[in-house]
Amino acid sequence: MKKYNFNAGPSILPQEVIKQTAEAVLDFQGEGLSILEISHRAKYFQPVVDEAEALMKELLGVPEGYRVLFLGGGASLQFCMVPYNMLEKKAAYLNTGVWSKKAVKEAKGFGEVVEVAQSTNSIPNDYEIPQDADYFHITTNNTIFGTEISERKLQEIYAKKGNVSLIADMSSDILSRPVDVSKFDIIYGGAQKNIAPAGVTFVIVKESCLGKVSRYIPTMLNYQTHIDGGSMFNTPPVLPIYTALLNLRWLKANGGIEWINRRNQEKADLLYKCLDESKLFTPTIMDKEDRSRMNICFVFKPGYEELQDDFFKFATERGMVGIKGHRLVGGFRASCYNAMDVEGVQALVDCIKEYEKLH
Repeated sequence: MKKYNFNAGPSILPQEVIKQTAEAVLDFQGEGLSILEISHRAKYFQPVVDEAEALMKELLGVPEGYRVLFLGGGASLQFCMVPYNMLEKKAAYLNTGVWSKKAVKEAKGFGEVVEVAQSTNSIPNDYEIPQDADYFHITTNNTIFGTEISERKLQEIYAKKGNVSLIADMSSDILSRPVDVSKFDIIYGGAQKNIAPAGVTFVIVKESCLGKVSRYIPTMLNYQTHIDGGSMFNTPPVLPIYTALLNLRWLKANGGIEWINRRNQEKADLLYKCLDESKLFTPTIMDKEDRSRMNICFVFKPGYEELQDDFFKFATERGMVGIKGHRLVGGFRASCYNAMDVEGVQALVDCIKEYEKLH
């Protein structure tokens, strides 16, 4: 039975990328050594980091003056690295869920933090960004509740921010759609959704935004350290970086950001249409503009909640993996990251419709 991986993360990877990674685990580029044991200082690994950075820049259209870093610690470490490097007096945050809340908590240890708005089931509109803030922080996609900041609302943020630095956690929607990197000073995220296995974190940083805080920044938490060291100040997560490179090659070979954006929209339209027309299920996010394309959350309609365990068993028996919703939301969550193809989403739609016929 074929399985369809809808896990929220670590998430699905393209099959060819998994196979190429497995080959490198046995023998990396014919060197007679595994990717697991080569030195990050070896002459044949430096090109991996260089090409991965170049491909990230190419695919996202990163302007001059920015660097792409590959670090450890996950996005959770970035919750404190950002204020360590950027917060002198005041920072502003848009709180749209669990990960935004965690970022706010860390920032409060470094200065005044203003939450301009808060919501978990929609993307707020009615707020102002303090023009004396050192930066404004957003989380572009909410993996747990299933919201995403639309392109229109991103444009509103660009207009509102004025000269305030814009920082974004894009852990779960990076490389899924076009983004104007020039509007941001820092974009960061865990790579285990759309780029690589767990273990590496990407940071896209505008070099000119650094060096403006008066505090001492510990060496390992200073972005400048990693810029100067080319992401290899200390031993980097070698295997995930290599897999990231393979995945970036896969994305470019298939048509890049424009191609994946169209495919992601097709997948989301397919599943949301099924849920909107369903007699048993309903999406948890009602405002269509705010619905995430990456994490599609849905529940049973009132009166059918007792069927939850039964449907989960039914779907699992048909190869649907990882569709159980987060405990804070309940119900179900289909994470449709880049590597999930239309066939997989269609299989879930068919599963839902088959279940409805039985009830």
